[in-house]
Amino acid sequence: QVQLVESGGGLVQAGGSLRLSCTASGRTFSRYVMGWFRQAPGKEREFVAAISANFASTYYADSVRGRFTISRDNAKSTVYLQMNGLIPEDTSVYYCAQHSGSRYYTGVRIDYWGQGTQVTVSS
Repeated sequence: QVQLVESGGGLVQAGGSLRLSCTASGRTFSRYVMGWFRQAPGKEREFVAAISANFASTYYADSVRGRFTISRDNAKSTVYLQMNGLIPEDTSVYYCAQHSGSRYYTGVRIDYWGQGTQVTVSS
C-alpha cells in the first residue's frame, strides 16, 4: 500500500512563495512519475505539474509554467512543488499523485493520491 503525505500549504500574500512537499512510502518511489493536481471549491480537479521517473523530465500546466517548479529527491522519496509569484487564482487544495509508470503523458493513470494540502493566496 502506498501512502502519500503532503505538507507545506498555508496562507500567503499574492506575489509570495510556498514549497509543497509530498513524501511517499509503500513502493519503489524512483520508478514512478509523480505529479501535482489542484482543486478549488466548485471546480474540477486540474493538472498542475508532473515529473518523470528516470531523467526527471518536467511538465507543467500553462497556467503555472514559469512560476512553479516540480522536483524530486528519490533518496528521500519526496516530490516538491516550488510555487513562486502566487496569485489568488492559485488558491486550491493541492494533491500529490503517483502515476502508474515511469514516463509522463497526458492522461497517464494515477494509482495513488495524497490527502491534499490547502494553499490560500490573498490579494
